Formats: sequence, C-alpha cells, structure tokens
Amino acid sequence: MQEATVYKSTGSWYVVKTATGETFQARMKGIFKKDEDITSTNPIAVGDRVTIEPDDSDANAKNAMITAIGDRKNYIVRSSPHGKNKKHIVAANMDQAMLICTVKEPRTSQGFIDRFLVTAAAYHIPVILVFNKKDIYKAKEIEKYEELAALYESIGYRVLLISAAKEEGVDEVRELLKDKTTLMSGHSGVGKSSLINVLMPGLDLRTKAVSGWSGKGLHTTTSAEMYDLPFGGCLIDTPGVREFGIVDITRAELSHYFLEMQPYLSQCQFNNCLHINEPGCAVKAAVEEGDIDADRYVSYATILETIEETQY
Repeated sequence: MQEATVYKSTGSWYVVKTATGETFQARMKGIFKKDEDITSTNPIAVGDRVTIEPDDSDANAKNAMITAIGDRKNYIVRSSPHGKNKKHIVAANMDQAMLICTVKEPRTSQGFIDRFLVTAAAYHIPVILVFNKKDIYKAKEIEKYEELAALYESIGYRVLLISAAKEEGVDEVRELLKDKTTLMSGHSGVGKSSLINVLMPGLDLRTKAVSGWSGKGLHTTTSAEMYDLPFGGCLIDTPGVREFGIVDITRAELSHYFLEMQPYLSQCQFNNCLHINEPGCAVKAAVEEGDIDADRYVSYATILETIEETQY
C-alpha cells in the first residue's frame, strides 16, 4: 500500500503520483462507484489523496488499484455538464484558486466572476483575480479594469493585471503560486494556457485563438490536470468554463458567501432575510448608502433566482 495524489482523471483511469515521484496508471476499486454518499458524477477528483496498491505482476506497466480516498481539506464543485442537478467535483485539496479574467476578447462578465467567488467562499478557498491581455487594452478597457480592481480589492480580494503574451506581471503570479497548490480557472480564450506555458516552459499546452463569430473562447483543456511547478508548488489546470453553475448552496446561505454582506447579516430585522423584499433589511440599506456595490447586489439577486429554480 502506498499514498499518492491524483494528477489526472480520464474517466476510468487516473494518473497518480507518490511522494517519491513515482507515477502510476490507477483504476478505482468498484466499491467506490456504489458509495451512496458520493452524489457527484466523479467520486475521485484531481488533487485527491488516495491509497494505492501497485500491481506487481508487471513491473514495467506501473499499474495500480486505488483502494481508499483520503479525507478532503476542501474541494470545489460546479454543476455537471451531464445534468443541471448533478455536481461535478472540479478539484480537491487546494490552498487557493486563481481566476483568469479578461476585459475583452472575450469579456469576462462580472456575474461569472461573482459565481466563481461564491463557490470558492462556500468551500473556504481564497481567490486571486488575474486580469490577462493587458497588452491589447486601450484606455477604455484600462478604466474598466481599474473599476473592477477597486471593487474586488475593497471586498478583500487580491487583483492583478498582467500580459501573458508580453510576460508582464508574470513574476508576481509566480510568487503567489510558489509552494502552494492552486486551482486555475477561467473562461475559454482568456489566455490561461498561454500563462501556464510561460510559467512552465517546455510544457507547451495547446492554445487557440478566440472564436471570432461568438467572441467566446474555444476549449483547449478537456479535463482537470495537476502539474508540479518548477519553482515549487502545484497548479491544477481546469477546462475553460462558459458558465459556472452554483450547486450545494441554499438560498438562505448565499449572502454569507458575498463577503461584503457578512457584517450586515445580523442587523436585518428577520433572521431568515433574503435581502430582496423584506422590511428592515440592513443589506439593502447598505446598497442604498453605497457601502455595498449595486452591481454585486444585482449579482446576488440573479444568483438567488437561479437557486430558486434549481434547488429541490
């Protein structure tokens, strides 16, 4: 028996690596598939710590059986592409997440950023927002970036502006990634693969131009995969996501994951206040006073509606 970490999942096979750096192709013991506690479409995720039993019958094959999954420090989920009410575990056991955003080509919507931040907050994962493609921004885009940076920094998030293409600001990214396990996510086309190629020369991840007719990025990464960073730490690269569906969060919980709303929650007249139509709502009063950003409040209300429709 050996302990190992899952670096890649291909559906039925997993690439796992031991503490000594040995890599195995591992399969999951059938019993996990029947475990009723696991409601996700993937019982094992990249980043999971597992116990493996190497197959000694062929020393060259480096095959193994996964016999146990360790407790997770945390994990992050999104709604499964295979069904709105199923969840897909994107990754497990990370120290932080880095969301790669862009102001143009393609534009990352504030709604998308907010959904990602809510999900990360629900699982106690700190997020760094990295705006890429600085090299193509004109004055209008720089102004938009500065507005967004001021907003998210005021809430307590770290925000960076970089150009992966020109390698500007990449040293700061490197410093933030060093010796940590980081999930990297973002829309397709935001330059995530280009940034990873700069951070890890020689890896040569495929990159594609943004699809002209839709302004949406094209998918280049198809499943999550973990890489050892040359300067220390691990990076979990995730498929580019068009939407980030919220799962496992109730309507009553949602406001707790908008960090700037937290100080006002105990001041509402009603304990079960959803901050929409209730009288004596301290959150709405804070929005009217300008203490909570109006666009963030709109994001909150929009997400709340989606939970109402899908929460059974």
